[in-house]
Amino acid sequence: MTDARLAPGDLAPDFTLTDQEGRQVTLSDLRGSRVVLYFYPEAMTPGCTTEACDFRDNLNSFASAGVRVLGVSKDDVDKLKRFAERDRLNFTLLSDPDLEVQKAYGVWGEKALYGKIVVGSIRSTFVIGPDGRIERALYNVKATGHVARLRRELGLDAA
Repeated sequence: MTDARLAPGDLAPDFTLTDQEGRQVTLSDLRGSRVVLYFYPEAMTPGCTTEACDFRDNLNSFASAGVRVLGVSKDDVDKLKRFAERDRLNFTLLSDPDLEVQKAYGVWGEKALYGKIVVGSIRSTFVIGPDGRIERALYNVKATGHVARLRRELGLDAA
């Protein structure tokens, strides 16, 4: 169901997706900067809201280190816009309705949800270096505490 998982050193699969404002964002256009690319199951659900607000509240520490944050889900652009407005999200959300990017990163597949096996987005985060290579590939992360762990691992100062 999922493509092979990515590992540090792999070239990050390139993509072009539409953001919450209707603009096209191409990953390779961001070369020269570090990028945190995080995948979440669905906008406006409790866990995804917790994670997004955590990124929002800590965005200054990422930005001051020159790190861009991009969130990806299967949600359409209109839902992403509502999510960003509702929670005052200050970073880019990308729509992947065809699941092509999620499959390329190995984050679409079987997962446990409330004790049942379902197919969906596996909450995962990638740190992509300025050269376009994966520095960290974190699969099955928890919504709570994930951003703090990422900041510690990246050596980012408090916001």
